[in-house]
Amino acid sequence: MKATAKDLRFNSKGLLDTVHRGEEVVITFRGKPCAKLIPYAEKNKQNTTNELFGIWKDNDMIQNVDEYVRGLRKGRF
Repeated sequence: MKATAKDLRFNSKGLLDTVHRGEEVVITFRGKPCAKLIPYAEKNKQNTTNELFGIWKDNDMIQNVDEYVRGLRKGRF
């Protein structure tokens, strides 16, 4: 479905109802597409047993990143 910026301003509830039904709405401004309203899909949280993440997950020398970083910062203040 296409809608203008004016439609978005004055009929936002109707457009949100359309999106809630599963349709996508393309918002146009001066005749050119500028935004898209799509249904929100919540991402599943990853269940990880390892608390380490990012660049630390493959580092075998450090078992607990939180304690390591706190130890580094300890001498600052």
